[in-house]
Amino acid sequence: MTRSAFTPNAGDSIIVRLRIDGQTKGFSQVTARIAELNGQIGAIDLVRPLSQGASIRDISIYTSGAEHGEEIVESLAKVKGVEIIHHSDRTFLMHLGGKIEVTSRQTLKTRDDLSMAYTPGVGRVCTAIHQNPELVYKLTIKGSTVAIVTDGSAVLGLGNIGPEAALPVMEGKAMLFKEFAGIDAFPICLNTSSVDEVVNTVRAIAPGFGGINLEDIAAPHCFEIERRLQEELDIPVFHDDQHGTAVVVSSALINALKLLDKKPESIKVVILGAGAAGTACAKMIKQLKVDNIVACDRNGAINKSRDDLNDAKQWFADNTNPEGLKGSLSEVIAGADVFLGVSGPRQLSVDDIKKMAKNPVVFALANPIPEILPEEAGPHVAVMATGRSDYPNQINNVLCFPGLFKGALDCLATHINEEMKMAAAYAIANCIEEEHLQPEYIIPSVFDAKVVENVSAAVVEAARESKAARTRSRSQFE
Repeated sequence: MTRSAFTPNAGDSIIVRLRIDGQTKGFSQVTARIAELNGQIGAIDLVRPLSQGASIRDISIYTSGAEHGEEIVESLAKVKGVEIIHHSDRTFLMHLGGKIEVTSRQTLKTRDDLSMAYTPGVGRVCTAIHQNPELVYKLTIKGSTVAIVTDGSAVLGLGNIGPEAALPVMEGKAMLFKEFAGIDAFPICLNTSSVDEVVNTVRAIAPGFGGINLEDIAAPHCFEIERRLQEELDIPVFHDDQHGTAVVVSSALINALKLLDKKPESIKVVILGAGAAGTACAKMIKQLKVDNIVACDRNGAINKSRDDLNDAKQWFADNTNPEGLKGSLSEVIAGADVFLGVSGPRQLSVDDIKKMAKNPVVFALANPIPEILPEEAGPHVAVMATGRSDYPNQINNVLCFPGLFKGALDCLATHINEEMKMAAAYAIANCIEEEHLQPEYIIPSVFDAKVVENVSAAVVEAARESKAARTRSRSQFE
């Protein structure tokens, strides 16, 4: 079976443990068989040598997916002198037992430790907070904790898979909060899709958290849930699928236009996807002074003459598409400077790109398969970005939410406003000096340590200037 080439990705890799007979050419046959099936070998580890030259080895193999991995394993089992002891999917191995845990910051080794951490000493701390509620930020974990709340109705590219199946994603998000910003985040997976029940539950648990990160909640419920929680709570509430995406897209657009010497007010942007992310991106791009935005859904361009629009899509009709364009994506993309895809796989063609303006910019953010693959679009675009980690210019929300929440928590912000989001966007963009901008480097790496530091500082400043920060900063409690 002939397979096309693929980009190696650890998410689709396996580990195979083999017993290889020393009296045969088993090892060379193993590597040859993997190469024949277009697997790509990563690490090769000697587990232990055996008698007569035999050995047990672990081989990491990058595959194009689960079926490809099984095909390789089945083929290796047929190699003479080779025994498969076991094989594992590396991604599933990482998830065994979950990816996060709770650890104590203080030790409990003696009776004195226990009496201060718990009863009777803890009662005095509770009384102090009761008398002065602001002390909760100094004397508890609240000031550095975020609840990651989902109903599992719009998980990654998987859709409505429910709260249990959403939990691995929420655990991963908690890891990102901790690793990048030192924030303790907890997955809260709710077994309800009722707006009222979600709002009531989050409102009830809010006292234990410094912020609420809404995640993977489908439109249009996500809009109403966020709006109500923002009105009812005095801590930041942020739907990352909307606003985190919008912040990072805006950062990438700022630098792409800077690189290509194009002005926001003179460009045309076509957005494919009018859900939560598309709506937030359009609203934020408009703040960059981009006036000519055309949004498309499954039925084509959204305009004022359509009678099939919900409230969210009606916003597009009222605030975008100034020329009243009608028709399919392929029709309205003519002359566009920027394509932004927040939809599904393979929705954009090379022929569509050829209709765009000179030096087009394509942000194809559908995951795991973008609206068009970089290999196809590359020869025809000036700048290409995706949401994937295995291509340059990854537009990833992790560039935004750790630093944004860190800044919001550091200044005890009561909410996250447009000024704070825009400050975050420019802070991310400014992590790359103008002279270092390149077509494959318009957005910093998620591992760039400057990102969280710059974003959090910019957010604190914007929060204070816009009166979103409390009068007393967190540092005054410490």
